[in-house]
Amino acid sequence: MSQTGARFNAGQIALEKELAKTQAVALLQGLDCARPVLIAGPTASGKSALALKIAEEQGGVIVNADASQVYACWRVISARPSAAEETRAPHLLYGHVTEETAYSTGHWLREVRAVLDTGVRPIIVGGTGLYFKALTEGLAEIPATPPQMRMQADGMTLQALLKDLDPQTATGLDRSNRARVQRAWEVLQATGRGLAAWQAETGAPVLPLRDCTAIALGVDRDWLNARIERRFDMMLEGGALQEVASVLQRYNPALPAHKAIGVPELVAHLRGDMTLAAARDAAIIATRQFAKRQRTWQRSKMASWHVLNLP
Repeated sequence: MSQTGARFNAGQIALEKELAKTQAVALLQGLDCARPVLIAGPTASGKSALALKIAEEQGGVIVNADASQVYACWRVISARPSAAEETRAPHLLYGHVTEETAYSTGHWLREVRAVLDTGVRPIIVGGTGLYFKALTEGLAEIPATPPQMRMQADGMTLQALLKDLDPQTATGLDRSNRARVQRAWEVLQATGRGLAAWQAETGAPVLPLRDCTAIALGVDRDWLNARIERRFDMMLEGGALQEVASVLQRYNPALPAHKAIGVPELVAHLRGDMTLAAARDAAIIATRQFAKRQRTWQRSKMASWHVLNLP
């Protein structure tokens, strides 16, 4: 086994020990082995460890619901399951998209629908809340955005994008989330209709909540912050810097794949703009900020999910 695999397996074992001390044991005993499982939670909270535990003990296919883990260029920096972990249970929709490929929630949902059509029991796990919302509540069929319009939006400030939004969309939007604001701007410019108007025509969900066991990991903030720091150090030890260096010559900050947390910070270090220690600290701060947004989404959008508190 490589040093990277050994380090990450050690981290996986530690996660599984923590899970064993929680309500996870009682939860697993009460799961219907034929019922689909959804697992959401903030980054570094132990979602993948729980999914693997369920798959090994009860069967099922682990399906990725993390927007960064779909990209082939990232395994370490996105905390994708290791090659060793992937041998322990079937894994789907991990590392199957090239970095330059446009990949939306709609693409993901169509691929998940194809998985469900095979009849396997899915264990869908990840931290992208919009994926779960589309899966369980439905997704509006919005026309694709022309590439040139996306390029125009990439060059605009957040405030400029917000200024052009229709009032109905702007009211219900997380204005601090640039990706969502830009998406709303692109939809309005491309179709002449606001994103909120499109969403009002949302079709039936692929997998309604009533048909699955939905688990949201509830975590203590200080516990999670310590885990985030520890995990990023493990990433650095496991080859994250080398992984980012391998794409440095083609790095494009406009690509969604290259916006993965930790990538811009390590690119800045590789280009001589900051020390490795500063890049590490910046990436940890960015990860904690992302986790805070995930926890906020979970409280507001996943109130009906079963909460599994950790540690």
